[in-house]
Amino acid sequence: MEEEGSLLKNLSASLGSQDGLYPTWVVTLLAVILIITIAVDILGNLLVIVSVFKNKKLRKAGNAFVVSLAIADLLVAFYPYPLVLMAIFHDGWVMGYLHCQVSGFLMGMSVIGSIFNIIGIAINRYCYICHSLKYDKLFSSTNTLCYVGLVWALTVLAIVPNLFVESLQYDPRVYSCTFAQSVNALYTIAVVAVHFFLPITIVSYCYLKIWVLVLQVRRRVKPDIRPKIKPRDFRNFLTMFMVFVLFAVCWAPLNFIGFAVAVNPKLGSSIPEWLFTGSYFLAYFNSCLNAVIYGLLNHNFRKEYKRIILTCSLLPCPL
Repeated sequence: MEEEGSLLKNLSASLGSQDGLYPTWVVTLLAVILIITIAVDILGNLLVIVSVFKNKKLRKAGNAFVVSLAIADLLVAFYPYPLVLMAIFHDGWVMGYLHCQVSGFLMGMSVIGSIFNIIGIAINRYCYICHSLKYDKLFSSTNTLCYVGLVWALTVLAIVPNLFVESLQYDPRVYSCTFAQSVNALYTIAVVAVHFFLPITIVSYCYLKIWVLVLQVRRRVKPDIRPKIKPRDFRNFLTMFMVFVLFAVCWAPLNFIGFAVAVNPKLGSSIPEWLFTGSYFLAYFNSCLNAVIYGLLNHNFRKEYKRIILTCSLLPCPL
């Protein structure tokens, strides 16, 4: 009994104490959330990638962006998040400056890559449903690969300036090397506007146009285009729409906080630390949600998930 009590005390000590920034139970909760996020992120997004390559029904031009989005989510699960978890256990950053910069860079690539891929998905769905006659030409295999390459080129281009303004710093409130919103107010406003508000506006426009067309078809305002919107196309659109909605919900609090503080620095001291930390970990949690959404809303993904998991349980796993 004494040994068990000693082990529990050591575990609690490794996760922080009342003398630290947060109470032990808060630090423990953050660690548990991050561990779950990492596990679901890796398993779920690997399932997504394998599903698309294994299932002919999923091997479509639009799903190239889905695979690219899964890769963006995996970027944080294999390197930055484990380092954040290590910082939680050590109650501080212990990996040095280089790992801090690489971690922050990859985390930025994941976030920006995700939103740019979501833009790609939205434009793809918009062209497929609203401009179906031009779709095959616009999204040929070669063109789609070029679009995905462009997404990642723009992602790298967008994150590189952080290295010059030295905005990738360790923040003890979130145990992460991440974008420091307080380094430069104008730069922060530009980042939030270009990397969040503008993409959200573009994606919202695409999905709004699709919703308008769907409602017109269902009300028979445009009966001539009714056969072009099949039930499976609508379900696929709904799946991608939910991916966008959850991304916006998970990342909005952090971006609004950053934008508000950049516009009015006096607000910084009035924002509770729990709200700032909660907004960060809510954003982190988004990386594991997309694969779950595909499984819940898309029959082909769900069927392929089951097949892969069953194969893994019986034979050496194809993953």
